[in-house]
Amino acid sequence: MAKAMILAAGQGTRVRPLTKLTPKPMVPILGKPVLEYIIEHLARHGVTDIMINVAFKHWKIENYFGDGHRWGVNIGYSYEGVMEHGEITPKPVGSAGGMKKIQQFSGFFDETTVVLCGDAIIDLDLTAALQQHKAQQALASVVTLEVPLEQVQNYGVVVSEPSGRITSFQEKPKPEAALSRQASTGIYIFEPQVLELVPAGVEYDIGGQLFPQLVAAQLPFYAQQHQFNWIDIGRVTDYWAVQQQVLKGEVAQMHMPGRQVRPGVWVGLNTRIAPDAHIEGPVYIGSGTEVEAGAKIVGPAWIGHGCKLRARSEVVRSVLFEYTRLSAGERFHEVIASPQYCVDRHGRTTYPGDDTTLLHWGDARA
Repeated sequence: MAKAMILAAGQGTRVRPLTKLTPKPMVPILGKPVLEYIIEHLARHGVTDIMINVAFKHWKIENYFGDGHRWGVNIGYSYEGVMEHGEITPKPVGSAGGMKKIQQFSGFFDETTVVLCGDAIIDLDLTAALQQHKAQQALASVVTLEVPLEQVQNYGVVVSEPSGRITSFQEKPKPEAALSRQASTGIYIFEPQVLELVPAGVEYDIGGQLFPQLVAAQLPFYAQQHQFNWIDIGRVTDYWAVQQQVLKGEVAQMHMPGRQVRPGVWVGLNTRIAPDAHIEGPVYIGSGTEVEAGAKIVGPAWIGHGCKLRARSEVVRSVLFEYTRLSAGERFHEVIASPQYCVDRHGRTTYPGDDTTLLHWGDARA
């Protein structure tokens, strides 16, 4: 039917500190990496041969997914890096350059290929998108969604004819210069011939370089517009908002794990929750977590495994990664926290030992 390419070699600098120790595609939503949702979606549509380009902390992706057999797919990896001073250093070669590298190495892209970014969850009907691509006899297709004018500078913007044929492509234009509000979602469909246009051995980008090249050559390059959910975690503020949306059950096919022990409260195995702990759902409490007497949790909230909430501590509309511990009386309001850092919903970060503390942040805004 088709093959797939997942772009996962970036460092995810806009999502730091979440990506300080973790590749961006491995950032969890409901305890599962974003990349896992993408692979499951490809499998649902019969796309089972998947290449992933990797660089930053690549082993975390490779060790988790292996050859893909647990998901009923075949996964291969292409590491992007160089040998410097006796050590292998990550060095991404661009989205198009990464595909060219794979093609030169093995000729993997020998049929229609779906290209996806590894940092967004989608429920697009891929089968319908592939059928439209074939019907239009497109060499390349890009799936778009309309965004507000003030947000166009965050995306590649597509201008197309009524037939869908693309006439120009702008990479992150300023609102006053934007010719359209149709944003590229980072979902592409390519025929193998597209990669013949990509120069070998250089860093080359799909949106910034390959797409303008397709337009200039007047090749059959089409935009597709579909109604679907596109959950992008491009920034820390996006991640907090997405977690809140998902925990409230507003995203299809994303369900709370664990066992529901009371309305709106789910738990993993081996949890200890004091009878007088105050919990307002939706809340998930992970395995090995202890919630002491008098502690308070107000959802939407995710408490990862191995956490501890001491007496009178308070977690409100927050995400606690595994092994995060709150001292007696600590209050976390609308933050993402781990043992290494704490980030409020606006992206402000505090690390252990900083003079400024987030222990009571959010009280004035609650």
